[in-house]
Amino acid sequence: MSLVEHNPALLRPGALAPAGTPAPATTVPGGPAFADVMRGRHAVRFSSHALQRAERRRIDLGPVTLARLSDGVERAAGKGARASVVFVDSTAFVVSVPNRTVITAVDREHMKQQVFTNIDSAVIA
Repeated sequence: MSLVEHNPALLRPGALAPAGTPAPATTVPGGPAFADVMRGRHAVRFSSHALQRAERRRIDLGPVTLARLSDGVERAAGKGARASVVFVDSTAFVVSVPNRTVITAVDREHMKQQVFTNIDSAVIA
C-alpha cells in the first residue's frame, strides 16, 4: 500500500483512484439548511476575557444588544475593518472583525479611563 494519499480531485477524468482510496464525501440528508449555516457564520463570539469583563461590569448581553452588536460587526466587515470598537448604547465592545470575536467590553463608568489602541474603525450600532 502506498504511503502517499491521493487527492481524487487531482485525477484526470476517467482515471481510477488507487485501491484503498476512500470514496468522496457526500451530503447527508437532513443536515442544516444553508440559511442556518450562514446565520451561524455571522454570529459574534466572546473571548473568555470579554465574558469576565461583561459579568464583572454587569453589561447587558441580551438578544437585542447582541443583535445590534452583530449588525455593527457586519457593517465594519463590509468596510474591510480588522479591529473595531462597536458602541451599543453606553457600552463599547472591542471586536476582532475577521474572527467575529469580542475581545473586551467596557461600560460607561470605565470608559473614562480607557484608551483604545490598534483600532482601525468605530461603529455606532
